Parts: sequence; C-alpha cells; structure tokens
Amino acid sequence: MSVTRSVLVGSGSYLPEKIVTNEDLTKIVDTSDEWIRQRTGISQRHVAADGEFTSHLGYKAAVDALQNAGLDAQDIDLIICATATPDNTFPATAVAIQNMLGIHHGAAFDMQAVCSGFIFALTTADMYIRCGKAKNALVIGAETFTRILDFKDRTTCVLFGDGAGAVVVQAQEGEGDTSDRGILTTHLRSDGQHKDKLYVDGGPSTTQTAGHLRMEGKEVFKHAVGMISDVITDAFDATGLSAEDLDWFVPHQANQRIIDSSAKKLHIAPEKIVSTVSMHGNTSAASIPLALNVAVKDGRIKRGDIVLLEAMGGGFTWGSILLRW
Repeated sequence: MSVTRSVLVGSGSYLPEKIVTNEDLTKIVDTSDEWIRQRTGISQRHVAADGEFTSHLGYKAAVDALQNAGLDAQDIDLIICATATPDNTFPATAVAIQNMLGIHHGAAFDMQAVCSGFIFALTTADMYIRCGKAKNALVIGAETFTRILDFKDRTTCVLFGDGAGAVVVQAQEGEGDTSDRGILTTHLRSDGQHKDKLYVDGGPSTTQTAGHLRMEGKEVFKHAVGMISDVITDAFDATGLSAEDLDWFVPHQANQRIIDSSAKKLHIAPEKIVSTVSMHGNTSAASIPLALNVAVKDGRIKRGDIVLLEAMGGGFTWGSILLRW
C-alpha cells in the first residue's frame, strides 16, 4: 500500500567563528582540561558573537540545508525551529528565519523541548507531511545556550556551546514498509516531575529575566540512559528492526559517557556512533542536526542508510526517530 513518507533530502549547519577551548575556561572558572574531558568528552565549543542571535545561526544553517537539497526557499511551506534560546519572548524565532529567507507563505513556529527539541520538531513536521498539510518542510535546531549559563558554576558552564543545524524534509511516496526512504517511526515522551533536575531559573512569568541554567548532573545521568533506551526499544519494536540493522546512531551530543552507556546497553556497535560532542559541546536542540550534517557531508551517511536519532532534555523530555536516509 502506497504511503506518504517524510524524506530527509538535505542537511546543513552553522557554527559561530569564535571557539572556546577547555584551557580558555580555566581562566574564568575553577576547572581543568582533564576534568572536563574525563567527565564529558568535550574539548571545545563555539560561542556566538555579540549581535549574533539564534535566528542568524538558524538562517545560515537553513541556507546550507536548502543548497544541499537543491531546493529554493520558495519551495518551503513549513518551518519549525527547535530552540530554548529564542531571540525574543515573541514572535517565534522561526518567523524571523522565515523573513530572512524571503518566504511570505506557509507557516513558521518554534518548538520548545530543550535538548529534545529537534526530535519533537522533526516528528511534528513528519505529521504535517503525512497528513498532506506540507510538501517541503525546513526543520531547524538553533541555540545560543552560552547566554543562559552561569560562568561561576563550573559544573554547567563547561558543557554547552552555540550552533545550528537544519534538514529539509520532503513528502515522497513509499511502499509502507522499512525499505522506504524517510521517517519510519517516531516516539516522544515527557515527565514533568523531573523539572527541578534540569531547568532555567528565570522566565517572563516568574522572574521577568532570562535566568540561568541549573542542573543536577548525577540525577540527569541516572535517568538519561534508561529513558533513551526505552524510546529506542520502542522504535525497534515498531519497525521490526534491531541494533544490528542500524547503519548509524546519531544521539544528542550531551556527554560522551551518556552516549557510550546508551549504545552499550542497546548493543549498538561503537563504530556506528556519530559523535561530535568533543568539538561542539552540548548545543541542545542543535546537537543532532549538527552531528547529522557532519556525517552526511563527510560521506559516512549515504542514501539508503538506516539512521537512529535520539535525545533527552529538560522537563524531562525524550524521544527517538528511526529513518532511512
């Protein structure tokens, strides 16, 4: 039976020029390169310049993705931007990007699920496409997380960076089985009882300030591996595929220890893992599309490959997407 599939036909990314190494951070906070590397796997991160906003990062990633897909901006009828660091409280950063691209039709809106934002946004685009409400969607993850960090807190300020990634998703017909290109299954979860383990201590309704990121690192790690494993198992159950069938595993780039522990629990071979956390740090909603684009551009991910995406973020939110490139 013929079905409409959401096929990823292009990817792109953008990283700010400024690079901050672990050694640079030792000059402003009590830490060391060894301490950061051992606990996180991070060596450096990119930081947006003064006057460089989330929308600017997202726009440049979008242009790169459109070029990679061979499409014009006017072909796009849906834009979803996953971000927890918008330019303004409103309007949506997606609308600003839409305007920069010269698009004045269709719909554009933001998705807020923190580090899981790209998974939630891509799942939403898939739903629009499968029900016939969009033909070409631009899904962006863009963050300027360094602007909500407390640089007196060495446990959090060393973890995050700025950046943006994007994919172009197109409606195409498939056979309705796992041989199809495109998104095969998606699984989303959230549980608000864990809010205080990872959150920002500000907001328009509470403090009228942007606030700073706060995290109970040990608690996040404790929950992360189990939650991630659950939604990946759901993806395998829904499709009949297994870890052996995967060509590539592209996880949220939060911490190398979480990535490795999750892969080990699920019996995913280390050589199938796409990891960019050492060079980018945790870029929240941007991390998966950034890592995905690296592997597409360097030739690792090829047409027809089975790719697994997963993320977990504040809330808690978590989710997985299994697709054929």
